[in-house]
Formats: sequence, structure tokens, C-alpha cells
Amino acid sequence: MPFFPATAEAMEPVAPHPRLTTALRFGDDALILGQRLSGWCGHAPTLEVDLGLANIALDLVGQATSFLAIAGAAEGQGRDADRLAFHRDVLDFQNCLLVEQPNGDFAQTIVRQLLFSHWHLLALTGLAACADAELAAVAAKGVKEVAYHAEFAGEWLVRLGDGTDDSRARSVAALDWCWRFVDELFMDDDSDRAALAAGAGVGRAALRPAWDAAIDRVLAEATLARPAARRAVSGGRRGHHSEHLGHVLSEMQFLPRAYPDAKW
Repeated sequence: MPFFPATAEAMEPVAPHPRLTTALRFGDDALILGQRLSGWCGHAPTLEVDLGLANIALDLVGQATSFLAIAGAAEGQGRDADRLAFHRDVLDFQNCLLVEQPNGDFAQTIVRQLLFSHWHLLALTGLAACADAELAAVAAKGVKEVAYHAEFAGEWLVRLGDGTDDSRARSVAALDWCWRFVDELFMDDDSDRAALAAGAGVGRAALRPAWDAAIDRVLAEATLARPAARRAVSGGRRGHHSEHLGHVLSEMQFLPRAYPDAKW
């Protein structure tokens, strides 16, 4: 899929560098989920959880900065990571739909984190072995961070699923809500396949068996059933987002857009 910069930037469409799609999609996933998790700061159930979610958010924003810097260089339009984060319109973001979903209650946040982090861990591990040295280095650093994210979410889902009647019911509802967005994580399009062929990507579909096994282990320990299969909801990689992303961006981008020339 060709990459079209935001119309507000008044730039001509460019043919993507093989690494551009990979860097943008990994960067956008991390950026949007990091922004979502920051909403728990000062509102989490305990101080320990507050700090844990804030640290995960910081890890993700750091990864986003590195990936978007690579994307900006590959794009060749003079945009750095900050410009890509704060001055693109909603249709130009290529994050998966799962990460833009609302925090909901604590159970929904944990389930979203569990499903994404186990995919993220496998995807970064695969990318760390790619031929593109710069992408591989960012991915390798991220693997160490995301292993903790997956562990954190898994431990909490076990507590919630095998806890009180209320925490269990909330966990079931959260799984039911989030499960429709899972299939998109494993969808490869032509841009993904081109990046993989160029040594600058990872095959997403091939990650599904390992992800299924990891998620099933956590669900079994949490005494929770895997949700029934349902029609997949997708489109985020093509810029077709839910209404939730616009609200996230309006909050995240307000200051940089209101004061575009400000130096911090």
C-alpha cells in the first residue's frame, strides 16, 4: 500500500522504502497503546499497578520514537519522529485497531495488554532477526521490555479470572470485547510481504500458532475459556480506524498543533 502523508503537510505521495511500512506500523502500535496506558496514571487500582502501567507506557513511547525516526528517514520528506507522531491526520496512522480501543475498566486494559503484548513479543523477536540492522536493533531492545509487559498482563489476568465473581465476569466481558480485533494482528498485506522479502519485515501470519499457545496457557491458568470465533474487524493498517483513534489523537496532538514552532 503506498504511503500518503497527511494532506495538511502538502506533500506529494511517495513510493515506500521497504522499511517504511514496518517502521510506521510498529511505531504507531507502540505510540497509540502508550498514549492509552498513560490514561491510567493516577487512576490505577493500586500504586504498584499505577507505576507498572506507567512504565509500560514509557517503554512503548520509547519504542515508538525509535521506529518513527526510522520511518521518517525512510520517507525522505524531512519529518522526524515528533512530526510523524503529532502532525499526521487520523487516516495516516497504521496502528492495529486493538491498541486504540478504550481502556474500559481495569480488566479490559489487562486483556488488551495481554493479547497485544504476546503478539508484540513474537513480532519483535522475528524482526530482531531481520536483515535490516537498524530495525533489528530497535526490535531486539524492545523484546526485553515487552517480555515484561506480557508477564505483567498475564499475572494480572490470572488474578482477575480466578478471583472474585465480579473480577471474573469483567474478565470474560473484556475478552469478548477485545477478541474481535485479534485476527488483524496476523494479517499480512502486500506492503508487509514486500518488506519481508526485502529483509526489513516479519511475517505476521506465521506468528499465530505460537501466540495461540501462549494465550491458551494464560487462559487455562486464569480458568477462563477462549472466546468463540467471530468475524474479524480490521482496517487499521490501511488507515480505516474506529471512532476512538480520533479522540486519542485530539488529546495527544493538541499542544504540538496549537504551538507548532514551540521549542521544549
